[in-house]
Amino acid sequence: MSDQVQFTRRTLLAASDFFERASTTAKFDLMVQRLELAQWVPSGDKLSVAKKRYAFNEALLARVNQLIVTREGQMTLAEAFIREAVRLMSPSPDSCQEQKDFERCLALDGFDVSWDEGECGAGSPPWLRRGLPELVDLTAGDDQVHQELKRYGFVRSQGHLDQAIDAHTRGDWAAANAQIRTFMESLFLEIAGNVVPHDLVASQGLNSAFQALAKREFLSEPRSEWNQDGKGMLNGLLKMLHSDGSHKGLSNEAHSTFRLHVALVTARLMLNRLTQGPL
Repeated sequence: MSDQVQFTRRTLLAASDFFERASTTAKFDLMVQRLELAQWVPSGDKLSVAKKRYAFNEALLARVNQLIVTREGQMTLAEAFIREAVRLMSPSPDSCQEQKDFERCLALDGFDVSWDEGECGAGSPPWLRRGLPELVDLTAGDDQVHQELKRYGFVRSQGHLDQAIDAHTRGDWAAANAQIRTFMESLFLEIAGNVVPHDLVASQGLNSAFQALAKREFLSEPRSEWNQDGKGMLNGLLKMLHSDGSHKGLSNEAHSTFRLHVALVTARLMLNRLTQGPL
């Protein structure tokens, strides 16, 4: 992976939580040395890993993009630490809660962990692997979506997105699914309120918002982004997001993560279009 790989603060802190649970004092101290953070983080048996972590987290978060040379080559400090944590993972389905939380955060950043022998060259699993093509930069996409939501004052949409991410991180797939759909609905209503007069859409619902956006050519009917007959891309997306509803047990991690990824990519596209104008 390149030095452009980014991991969110959420993922780095989840990795730190997991490292405390899975490592010993000696392993923690050696990891700190490998990451070249020994001058900022105390070592030895007098302090527990839990007490050392505060200094470690501060040092790490202040230098996430600093480049260091590791056994896998040059990479950012953030990626090097993520790899250190991944090496401690267990393939057991009964792994600790901290590992499960860490894996979910990795998935939100567009990465997964593979246990296939020989998949990534020399060494032994587990492997840190991109879950999506490199061009789909979910970490940057998530940051950009939040920045644009704040820029346009789309407070309601931002709130639903934050709740969706929080529910996904907790592993509450039903709640995450419900908030992802509500986020997308709210986003298009707020975009329509920005592009067309509020009195055209405020009391008429999502379909009226889509119609108004298509009429202004913000959405393209010829490209089937949205269609009156319900067969456009956004029509299908909202139907897919509506399936499995908010009922517990009707979704799983992979499906919920897919929904969140699609929602972030779509939101990023639409917010960029709001800034730059229709193609």
